[in-house]
Amino acid sequence: MRVRIQKFFLSASVLAVIAPAVVSQQIWDIYTTKWDRTNLFRSLKPASPINFSTPGPIGQAHLNIDDATVYQQMVGFGGSLTDSAALTLNNLKSSNGGAYWDLLYRMFDANDNAEGAGLSFIRLPIGASDFSGSEYSWNDNAGDTSASRLTITAPGFVMSVLNDIKTVNPNMKLFLVPWSPPGWMKTGGGGGMKGGTIQSQYVGNYHNYLHRAVAAIRNAGFNVYAVSVQNEPEHADNSYPTCTMSASQYATIGNNLKNTLNSNGLGSVKVLAYEHNWDHAAEYPVQVLRQAPNLDGAAFHCYAGNVANQDAFHNAFPNKEVHFTECTGTIGSDWWSDVKWYMDTLFIGSVQHWSSSAGMWNIAVDPNGNPKFPGTSSCGNGCRGIVQISGGGYQLNQEFWAMAQAQKAINPKDPGGPFGQRIKLDVSGGQGWALRANAFVTRRTSASEWQRYSIVVLNWNDGSSSGWNPQPVTTTIRFRGQQATVTFDVGVTTLWWYAPPR
Repeated sequence: MRVRIQKFFLSASVLAVIAPAVVSQQIWDIYTTKWDRTNLFRSLKPASPINFSTPGPIGQAHLNIDDATVYQQMVGFGGSLTDSAALTLNNLKSSNGGAYWDLLYRMFDANDNAEGAGLSFIRLPIGASDFSGSEYSWNDNAGDTSASRLTITAPGFVMSVLNDIKTVNPNMKLFLVPWSPPGWMKTGGGGGMKGGTIQSQYVGNYHNYLHRAVAAIRNAGFNVYAVSVQNEPEHADNSYPTCTMSASQYATIGNNLKNTLNSNGLGSVKVLAYEHNWDHAAEYPVQVLRQAPNLDGAAFHCYAGNVANQDAFHNAFPNKEVHFTECTGTIGSDWWSDVKWYMDTLFIGSVQHWSSSAGMWNIAVDPNGNPKFPGTSSCGNGCRGIVQISGGGYQLNQEFWAMAQAQKAINPKDPGGPFGQRIKLDVSGGQGWALRANAFVTRRTSASEWQRYSIVVLNWNDGSSSGWNPQPVTTTIRFRGQQATVTFDVGVTTLWWYAPPR
């Protein structure tokens, strides 16, 4: 062990001040995305490690990490593989296979030594959504209430792209959700699957459709982590597949579904309530879980309310899971403003409010936010995807650069090993207001291996409220009675170190 005082400068102005080392915890791995895009999820390897050592005065900001206090286990970050997203990706594969595979590895490769983010959350519609080429369910055989004739009728390119993603990241977890039951089960609305609600006579057996859908995807070789009964059950739109559903109906279907999954060897698949906006987090999903306490948690969207509303559900059911599953970017919005909002609200914020996952809407669309369901009013101003694909090329958008920083902090260290678990982190100091941060521990498959401790930090001290004056923040990090010093540029930084298990 080297004992010395050293000061050195990293590229991108990440400054590390090393005090005399008294323990072996060292920071070697740093990823950063800067506000001016001079660094985009760039790996910075210091020539010498940043050591944790005897504490001194705190910095402009101070991060105190308490790894004895643990919170939720993380599942991952990602987006939705709609028909449109899969079609757009498949078109890239056909026109430029090299770019296609480069993109998949950049997005989904979880290898520590690779440039990939390791995104591990994919939301897959059961049937058509507002980003499908036509209306269809996975069982359009009217009267088949047992769903015995259900098949995965999604376009072939959906499963093809899904298989390619799985090749890159075997740890991928699927969240399944229908935008509507089959049209023959519904009444009202615009006819078929557009708008309307489920007929009462089918509430008692609709779970068969969902169970068979989960089983079909499992049999196709994919890891189904969770399934929801209905996307946005308080919203109806006659221009694309939607369906309103009362909390009581949702609870009945969800209860039956969970029992059926348990009875058929699929009990590990979570059943989630709600899949809708924050504004009713204290009402709808709470009502569902009170009537169906065997459900596993709830999922939320960003289009109304505040992320802190997730606390209302968590406080009502502290042992149930919380997931954040949908938000979309808008074409033409400001890059850095979006990154700040995404980190503050979603990729740091929703996790602080108990989310185990955070997902954006479409993984990929074209520069105009297309293709969409014919005639739909959805995404009137243009919904931006995580990646934009045009011709034989692609562009990763701000949604990717933000979530990549968060995902890198929780990826498994060992193949098949656990994802990170959130641990307690407190921010203080005169400029503590300038930082938003989360901390995680990633355990190992062997009890003898040191665990990985990581932080993801947003420095939003850009002076935007009174002009423009981006300022770095020199920050001390306290961990197990030792301290390291890092200066965070304006942007997002992810870094980690290793320490023995507690």
